Amino acid sequence: MSKPLSDHDRKKQISVRGLAGVENVADLKKNFNRHLHFTLVKDRNVSTKRDYYFALAHTVRDHLVGRWFRTQQSYYEKDPKRVYYLSLEFYMGRTLQNTMVNLALENACDEAVYQLGLDMEELQEMEEDAGLGNGGLGRLAACFLDSMASLGLAAYGYGIRYEFGIFNQKISSGWQVEEADDWLRYGNPWEKARPEYMRPVHFYGRTEHHPDGVKWVDTQVVLALPYDTPVPGYRNNIVNTMRLWSAKAPCEFSLKDFNVGGYIQAVLDRNLAENISRVLYPNDNFFEGKELRLKQEYFVVAATLQDIIRRFKASKFGSRDIVRTDFSSLPDKVAIQLNDTHPALAIPELMRVLIDEEKLPWEKAWDICIKTCAYTNHTVLPEALERWPIDLFQTLLPRHLEIIYEINRRHLERVSSLYPGDVDRMRRMSLIEEGGQKRVNMAHLCIVGSHAVNGVARIHSDILKATVYVFKHTYRNTMLTRDLYIYSPETFMILSMMRLSFEISPKLNRLETNDMWPISMALWVWNLKLAAPGYHTAKMIIRLITAIGEVVNKDPVVGDRLKVIFLENYRVTLAEKAIPAADLSEQISTAGTEASGTGNMKFMLNGSLTIGTMDGANVEMAEEAGEGNIFIFGMRVEDVEAMDAKGYNASEFYNRIPELKQAIDQIAGGFFSPKQPDLFKDIVNMLMQHDRFKVFADYEDYIKCQEKVSALYKKPKEWTKKVILNIAGSGKFSSDRTISQYAREIWGVEPTLEKLAAPDDPK
Repeated sequence: MSKPLSDHDRKKQISVRGLAGVENVADLKKNFNRHLHFTLVKDRNVSTKRDYYFALAHTVRDHLVGRWFRTQQSYYEKDPKRVYYLSLEFYMGRTLQNTMVNLALENACDEAVYQLGLDMEELQEMEEDAGLGNGGLGRLAACFLDSMASLGLAAYGYGIRYEFGIFNQKISSGWQVEEADDWLRYGNPWEKARPEYMRPVHFYGRTEHHPDGVKWVDTQVVLALPYDTPVPGYRNNIVNTMRLWSAKAPCEFSLKDFNVGGYIQAVLDRNLAENISRVLYPNDNFFEGKELRLKQEYFVVAATLQDIIRRFKASKFGSRDIVRTDFSSLPDKVAIQLNDTHPALAIPELMRVLIDEEKLPWEKAWDICIKTCAYTNHTVLPEALERWPIDLFQTLLPRHLEIIYEINRRHLERVSSLYPGDVDRMRRMSLIEEGGQKRVNMAHLCIVGSHAVNGVARIHSDILKATVYVFKHTYRNTMLTRDLYIYSPETFMILSMMRLSFEISPKLNRLETNDMWPISMALWVWNLKLAAPGYHTAKMIIRLITAIGEVVNKDPVVGDRLKVIFLENYRVTLAEKAIPAADLSEQISTAGTEASGTGNMKFMLNGSLTIGTMDGANVEMAEEAGEGNIFIFGMRVEDVEAMDAKGYNASEFYNRIPELKQAIDQIAGGFFSPKQPDLFKDIVNMLMQHDRFKVFADYEDYIKCQEKVSALYKKPKEWTKKVILNIAGSGKFSSDRTISQYAREIWGVEPTLEKLAAPDDPK
C-alpha cells in the first residue's frame, strides 16, 4: 500500500505552482479522487501505487475523449481521404507521459499529483510497456501514428491486440531466460472495447465456382473484436485511433447429441480460435513459417478491410446506411500502407472482396487494388523474407491461393511480353517459387500489387532496386520511392554483438599496458532482445557478453576503469533512459545488410557521436552532420560485392592480425568461460567457417577508427562541438518529416498544422 509523501520527500520535489492554472489543477485533483473512488472503488486507506496510476491515467484520458469525439466528427463531416496503416506490430511503450505532453497537461498533472502527496515518477513506473513489437518495425509504426495525428491526417493504425507482448527477458547466471509479458494482467486504462464493430473472419473451407461467381464455403469462423486506443497529436486537439483486433470464438457451437463432456470440450475448444491473438511472435528478422502466424496475418487483414469498406460506404457521422457504392472512387478515399510483408494478404483479400462480394470485373478490381495499396520493405536479408508453403495456403486460405495464382499468371504474361523467351527472368520474378517445396513469395506479391514501394533508408532503397526487386520497372503504375527515413528506437543487431564481444579482450591487452587510457570509466553497454527463445546463436552471443563482463568487471588492473554491462529486457521505456546517457553509438553492420538501423538517429539526436559503417541511415547521418563529424570505417557496399566475387576467407584475417587472433583464441580457449572451455565454440566456428557478414574483414579498420574516437574524447571541446553539429543535423530524421513525405508522394494527402477547436471551445 502506497503511503503519502513525508515532508522530507515533498521537499525533494519541485513544485510547478504558478506554471499550471489553479483551476486546472483543482479539476485534476477532483477527477483523480473521483476515479479513485468510483472507477477503481478504492479510498486512500487501501490504495496502492498502481491504483493511483490508474486514477491518474483515467483522469488524463478524460481530456482525450472530447477531442477524440470532435476529431472523428470532423472526419465524417469533411469525408477526407483516410490513411490506414496496417502493421502486425505497434511498439507503443508507455502512454501516460506522452499523452500529458501532447495535451499540454504535464505541468498541471505534476502539480496536482504533488499536492496529493504522491510522486509522479513512481506513478509512471507503474505503467506496463505495451510491448506489441520486436524492435524497429514496431516502433516505426508507433512513431508514425504519433506523427500522422500531429500532422492532421485522417489516419488509423490497425493491428492485433496480443494478450502477451514480446517476452520479458531476464538474465540468470549470464543466460537469457524468457518470461511471459502479461501486460494486460492489471487491465489497460487507455483502450475501449467496441463489440458493436465485431467482424467475422473465415478460415479453411473450400471454393465453389458458379456462373455468378466464386463462393468460399464450409469455413471456420473466428470473430474479431476491436479495441480502440486514442492517439493524440501534439497540442492540436486531434486524436486519431489505433484499432487492435482480439480473436473471439463464435458463441454458437454445435451440440447435436448433448452431453456434459461434449459441452465442456466444446467450451475448451474455443481457446483454439482465440489463440490467434494470444501472443506476439518474438522475432522480426527471421522468418519461421507457422500456421498460427499466417492465421494472425490474415486475421488482421480480413477484419481491417471489412472496417475500411464499411467506413468507405458510409459518409455521415453515426450513420450505418450505405451511401457510397461506386468502388472506382476507393483510391480517392482510401490509402492502405503495408508495413512490411506481414499484412501482404490485404492485396488478395481486397481482390476477393471486390470480385466475389462486390461483383467487380477482375481488371477494374485490380486497378483499384494497385492504386489503393503501398508497401514498405524493411529488410533485404533472405532469412527474413516471408515465403509461405503452397500446401499451407491451400488448406487455410483456398480462395486467396486461387487469386494469387491468377495475379501471378497475369503478371508473368506481362513479363513475357516485355522479355520474350527469358525463362530465367520469369522464374526470378514469379510470385510462386518452384524449387523444392512450392512457396508464395510475399514480398513479390506486395510489389506487384502496390503502386508505391519504399525502403527505409536511401541505400536500402537503392539495393532493393538494384538486386532484390530489380523487376519493378516493368509496372508503369508503380514507383520505388528512394529516401523515406524512419525515426524509431531499436535493439542493436546481433552483428554488433559479434564485433563488440571479441573487441573487448584486446582492449584489456591495451588497458593493462597503457596507463594513459583516456576515459576514467568506460562503460561498454549492450542490449539485445532479438534473441527469440529458439534462436541459439543469439542466446550464445548474450552469454558471451555476460561472460566478458564477469572477467572484465572483476579484473584487478582495469576493473575500476572499464565495465561491461548488459541491459536486460530492452524496451521503449529503457531506451528512453539509455539513449540520452550514451556518449558513443556503435552502428557497425556490414555495408548493405542493415535496412536503416534507426536507433542510430535517436542516439544522434540525444548527443551521441556515432562509429559506424556506410550502411543504412548512417549514410544520410554522415551527410547531415558532415562526414568529419561521424566516425566511419569499413567496407562500402561495392567492396562487399567485390569480396563476394573473390571469396571471403576468415582465416586470412585471423592469421594476419595478431590482436584479432588473440581475441578469438581467448574466446575459443575458455578465457571467458574457464569452467566450460568449449562453451563458445559454436560462435567461433561460425565466425571462422560460415560468417556471411564478413566480420573479420572490417575489424582492423574498426580498431583504427576506435583510436580516433579515443583521441577525440581527450579533447572535450572538440568532442562537444561535433556533438552539437550532430544534434543540429538530426532534424531530417523526424518522423514528422517522413510522414509529410509519405502523405504527399504516396498517399496523395496534404498534412496540416492547423489545430482543431478544443472540446470546450464553442467554435
